[in-house]
Amino acid sequence: MRILIVEDERKIARALGRALKNEKYAVDISYDGTDAYAMAEMIDYDLLILDRMIPGDYDGLSLTKKLREEGKNVPILLLTALGATQDKTEGLDGGADDYLTKPFALDELLARVRALLRRPQTSVETVLRVADLSLDLNTHEVLRNNQKIELTNKEFSLLEYLVRNAGRPVSKEQIIAHVWDYDADILPNNIEVYISYLREKVDKPFKDKLIKTVRGLGYKIDEE
Repeated sequence: MRILIVEDERKIARALGRALKNEKYAVDISYDGTDAYAMAEMIDYDLLILDRMIPGDYDGLSLTKKLREEGKNVPILLLTALGATQDKTEGLDGGADDYLTKPFALDELLARVRALLRRPQTSVETVLRVADLSLDLNTHEVLRNNQKIELTNKEFSLLEYLVRNAGRPVSKEQIIAHVWDYDADILPNNIEVYISYLREKVDKPFKDKLIKTVRGLGYKIDEE
């Protein structure tokens, strides 16, 4: 699971980052709304933790609204020193999933993170498609050119992550964070093995190759 922390108080941001990494989450940190928006557009995060009062083009609330307007259903936890009921109502009505007032106990934040990550996603999208490839997220059926492809659960999860990021290269570290949750038994070189498994099943029987290696960056899947 990968989490983005957006907090302009660097001491707090680093403390939150350490705590979440100790819980085996992958963590990125941003200190302003402009950078945070760019990161949220580029990376498929599992959770955002946003301070409401951050500098940049977006504060925490306006960034939440912007992401919701774009159809992003990533869980969002707002942090703020504003504890009035009206402030909480504005945050939740603006699209946040939860709201935590500063100062807060670290254990409470971690509990809220776990609760948000347990929630089912509200997206109704059940079939992912790129070119002639389709993945049914409910049945785990994979079709290419209407031919069924049998994948293991881990192969399916890896292919799903590539398809969700179609057109964008993802690194081995990002793949580990999202597909293996930083499993201690998986190493970056093991990703090459799983990519080869996917290529054998998804690309080799077909003329057009979808899975590409992007030198120095990782892998991507697209129809070009």
